[in-house]
Amino acid sequence: MGLTLLLGGARSGKSRSAVRLAASWDGPVVIVVTGEPRDEEMAARIARHRAERPAEWTTVEEPVDLQGAIEGAPPDAAAIVDCLTLWLSNVLLAGADVDVEIERVECALTRATAPLVMVANEVGFGIVPDNPLGRRFRDAQGLLNQRVAARADRVVLVVAGLPLTIKGQP
Repeated sequence: MGLTLLLGGARSGKSRSAVRLAASWDGPVVIVVTGEPRDEEMAARIARHRAERPAEWTTVEEPVDLQGAIEGAPPDAAAIVDCLTLWLSNVLLAGADVDVEIERVECALTRATAPLVMVANEVGFGIVPDNPLGRRFRDAQGLLNQRVAARADRVVLVVAGLPLTIKGQP
């Protein structure tokens, strides 16, 4: 399966597609979640996602140290990262150097031996944000998606729950 990047808009079915892909793996599965339950709505969203995946999967909650989470997965475990968009937001808001953190994640990707599925929002279809932080985030997300897509064996755009393969084999 290699590295698969699932892109799409909010509520497009990316996470559900990631679960389906990882469920085909014959070994253990680790899901790295980057969202934090900072309010009731987000807590409910996280609970819904948790309920949609098999209970025997290992969940790692890591909002910032994505490299460490990827490298900490057992070498025989498929991994899902859900999602790069929340991770990038967390990195920006923490005041970390975005370029350095992206490079750290890319290093982890080069060392990964088991299948890896990464989920990210495609933010380039939306409006231009009206503030500098929003524009910085949108630009950084676009570059992050390009960098991961360049390394990926497969890139899938998920639209209305439908996976459209844009790189690699369906």
